[in-house]
Amino acid sequence: MLNDLTSPLSLLETRRSAKPRELVGDGPSPAELDHMLTIAARTPDHGKLHPWRFVRVAKDQRDALGETLRQALAENDPAPSPAHYAKERDFAHYPGALIVLVSAPVANHKIPVWEQELSVGAAGMNLLHAAHALGYAGGWVTGWRAYSPRVLEAFCGPGERIAGFIFIGRPDFPLAERERPVLDAVASDWQPRPKTPGD
Repeated sequence: MLNDLTSPLSLLETRRSAKPRELVGDGPSPAELDHMLTIAARTPDHGKLHPWRFVRVAKDQRDALGETLRQALAENDPAPSPAHYAKERDFAHYPGALIVLVSAPVANHKIPVWEQELSVGAAGMNLLHAAHALGYAGGWVTGWRAYSPRVLEAFCGPGERIAGFIFIGRPDFPLAERERPVLDAVASDWQPRPKTPGD
């Protein structure tokens, strides 16, 4: 179900992130998810390199993901507790759809890797906006899993990294607004550098 798009600015002003563990239900249909990903791909992309990939993790693949996380946890933590293992099993089975956003920069290209990585972030943000526009909520998380060699091997090729795990579903309750930065703290007017003798 689409959110009210009579005001695009209202859509942008009301998007909030959800905690993946607090999502409920099945999440978007395959067609809705493909629609979101198509929108996510409409992102600034200097050089038209699409230096990112979206990896869908299907419902029937969650057990396999949980096993990958279990093995990765054992490698990451010298003494994981049963509670730690349970947390990873829960993570793998959070409700809704799961997209792993992969940063896939084109190496040795005239477009700097930094600019390619900015495009990855923009693609992730577009996906969250698309989810909101279609009446869902998204949660973008990383944590140790995004840096685990075993998890990276499961999702990435050489030179690629995990930019985040994005869960998309419906929140169990209205999302609370969080504190936002005061505009003056993050925006300023440019002041040209005064000329000095010899300039």
